[in-house]
Amino acid sequence: MNQNLRFCLLLILLPCCFYAEKTCAQRQMENLGRGVIAVRKSADSVYVGWRLLGTDPDEITFNLYRQSGNASPVKLNSSPIKQTTDFIDVKANSSEPNSYFVKPVLKGAEQQAGKAYTLAANSPIRQYISIPIQAPPPGEVMGSKFSYSANDVSVGDLDGDGEYELILKWDPSNSKNPPQKGFTGNQILDAYKMDGTRLWRIDLGKNIRSGAAYTQFLVYDLDGDGKAEIVCKTADGTIDGQGKIIGDATKDWRFKEPESDPKYGKIVEGPEYLTVFNGLTGAALATENYTPNRYPLDGWGGIGGNGGNDNTGGRPDRFSACVAYLDGVYPSVVMVRGWYGRSALSAWDFRNGKLTQRWIFDSKDAKNPYSGMGNHNLSVADMDGDGKDEICIGAMTVDDNGKGLYTTGLRHGDALHVSAMDPSKSGLQVFGIHESEEKTLALKTPGVAMFDAKTGKILWSLGPGVDVGRGVAADIDPTHAGFENWGGPGGLRDINGKTITEKAPSSTNFLVWWDADLTRELLDKNHIDKWNWKTETTDRLLTAENCVSNNGTKATPCLSADLFGDWREEVVWRTADNKELRIYTTTIPAKNRIYTLMHNPEYRLSIAWQNVAYNQPPHTDFFLGEGMAKPPRPKIYVLKEASVQIKNIKPAKP
Repeated sequence: MNQNLRFCLLLILLPCCFYAEKTCAQRQMENLGRGVIAVRKSADSVYVGWRLLGTDPDEITFNLYRQSGNASPVKLNSSPIKQTTDFIDVKANSSEPNSYFVKPVLKGAEQQAGKAYTLAANSPIRQYISIPIQAPPPGEVMGSKFSYSANDVSVGDLDGDGEYELILKWDPSNSKNPPQKGFTGNQILDAYKMDGTRLWRIDLGKNIRSGAAYTQFLVYDLDGDGKAEIVCKTADGTIDGQGKIIGDATKDWRFKEPESDPKYGKIVEGPEYLTVFNGLTGAALATENYTPNRYPLDGWGGIGGNGGNDNTGGRPDRFSACVAYLDGVYPSVVMVRGWYGRSALSAWDFRNGKLTQRWIFDSKDAKNPYSGMGNHNLSVADMDGDGKDEICIGAMTVDDNGKGLYTTGLRHGDALHVSAMDPSKSGLQVFGIHESEEKTLALKTPGVAMFDAKTGKILWSLGPGVDVGRGVAADIDPTHAGFENWGGPGGLRDINGKTITEKAPSSTNFLVWWDADLTRELLDKNHIDKWNWKTETTDRLLTAENCVSNNGTKATPCLSADLFGDWREEVVWRTADNKELRIYTTTIPAKNRIYTLMHNPEYRLSIAWQNVAYNQPPHTDFFLGEGMAKPPRPKIYVLKEASVQIKNIKPAKP
């Protein structure tokens, strides 16, 4: 082959190589086990569920085994299980311990068994597992006493064994919103194994104010070692899980006088840090200055919310956060400061023990079209289909490279949903609700709208100038294609914003996949309901007795996520006495199988940001609902199994 011909072939093939690398890039994801769960469904039956992994071949089937006491394991199924990943065992002797495990079957051959789940002898008939927790002791600040309640939860594989641990935020009873003056108790983070063993406690200290807008903690394996880290904003006096202090413990930056000043009790001076903690030990691994800082205090106003501003530490102290695959392969942290006006997104990488800045997007001033577009929440997904993640913080989206992708001009809102809502369209859609009050009433922006996630093109909108405080999107009616949505004018609407019925569902808070069909259920307070499209009412499926919800009227659980078992979701609630977390799982036999939602990129990242500010339910990046196509295989690879030989790690003292 002559040199000219070789050069021409190279020119032809080189773009193909780049294209293949771009389209075939796989995301680094956690290496999950089978997540077997078993609960007593009735006096003579046990419900057992397990995971189908996103990396499993289509032809995989399963054999389920039960070992009763010291007897030899018994296979429970007559032929390999292929339609679902659950089973009802009607022959178990509940008076002795029963251990369940599955063996995958490929080409007729059994593979190695996964980790077993043991249901203790004489286990009660209930569909939850109980995790004892240890409340921090009550305290007193500036003469005011306070106590602690369990609040938001996140999950991560902290020890590399393929199963999740829980990270719990404790909220003091005197927590505040940024406009409110006054002192708060310290914000506390705990890590628990599923048996209630507490691994560590992090005390964020007196220089981090407590409340929904302040501490946004992220749990994710950021450096690819097979074990999750925790990252959040810290300050002088933060105490890590090993008792070591970050910054200067002698500093007290809280504004103390005069008491009449609207800054009283707030932190408007002093250094701010971003810290990555070891997930297993709670030890601080890396700390850098938080970017951008809070100054100028009066530089965060704009056309979001009521269109106002302040110089008292209100607007600059409203935060959200997320994990995103900005290069399409490895996860990064994105911390967001500012909702109502100026919004700044700061991206960080944690690699080889170091925390480094990747980029900063900053809308900078109130006249910038990207200002005033931030929500009390956000969502992360590959919005433009390039294999890399974008961050939608409400009515604007930032591209993976830190540049603005688009702004819709719809302004600030309290609720946001991103998913493949319309199966007749390619790509993702964004549904949200928006505030109109005081100065912003005159702008007549819609209270409800849906737009294209790739371009920002508004697909439909309703209620110009109407202030809408709640909104939800999900497939709850199988007689209408795609997602329904509700909240604001028009009752229950179809995917095009047309009213189906003025009788909207009974709640407009959270969602859960719970029963045997593909439509989604309503999760609110301590119960789960199903929309009955025939009677246009809701039917109660579950009430979690002695459990309570979090975050006031938002009535959210500690967490909803696909934690174990089949693809349907679990719900974590706290008990009213704050002594337990209860993880509820469905016991309704499934009719289908889908790979674990935690191996779906958008859904897994939704769990990472779910605890942020005004919590929102997770979604997948494919249409999951009635009439759905087979889910596309996720473009992921799992990390090699990390060592689970944990040495010299002792449970934290109560």
